[in-house]
Amino acid sequence: MRSEAEQQKRALRAELRERRQLLSEPQRDDAASGIAEQLDALVAAHNAQSVSCFLSTTTEPDTRVFLRGAIARGVRVLLPITRADGLLDWAVADDVDDVAEGLFGLPEPTTEVLGPIAVNDVDLMIIPAAAIDSSGTRLGWGRGYFDKTIGSMEKCPPVYAVIYDSEVLDSLPRELHDQPVDGVITPTQTITLSSARN
Repeated sequence: MRSEAEQQKRALRAELRERRQLLSEPQRDDAASGIAEQLDALVAAHNAQSVSCFLSTTTEPDTRVFLRGAIARGVRVLLPITRADGLLDWAVADDVDDVAEGLFGLPEPTTEVLGPIAVNDVDLMIIPAAAIDSSGTRLGWGRGYFDKTIGSMEKCPPVYAVIYDSEVLDSLPRELHDQPVDGVITPTQTITLSSARN
């Protein structure tokens, strides 16, 4: 039987997914520019030479504008590749348009596959989310890949989740396995959450 938190999460995910599908093309384009600006500033502030990010789906805030710029500037970018065992492999991004469909229909890189520990070397992690609350609790899409990855890292770098402005919420249901994030990137702002992960 599902816990109350699980049921709340399922309902919230469905609502957030529906809201994202209603966004117009111009709204998505504006969001992509804003996300790129915020992420560029974040990478510069952390003096990050190596970051992990993700290839956004059509309904997620677009990360490709940021990715193209980061790769062109020589930032080493790792992109996740989903595995059936619930872990993530990684690949170094060199062309964000050269993608294949991975598990669950997610866009994934086609370059050489590195194992799960490759992410241990990044200076900054940029991850997807459905929503984040003011305490840093992250609502993901329910598969647990990023919670497992963050939870298993010996020395985790700062973790920032990318969402739309309306997805910063007051509070979210939280379960034991849920890993908080250190900050949020939206098209209009970067929010650093000091008390999230200590």
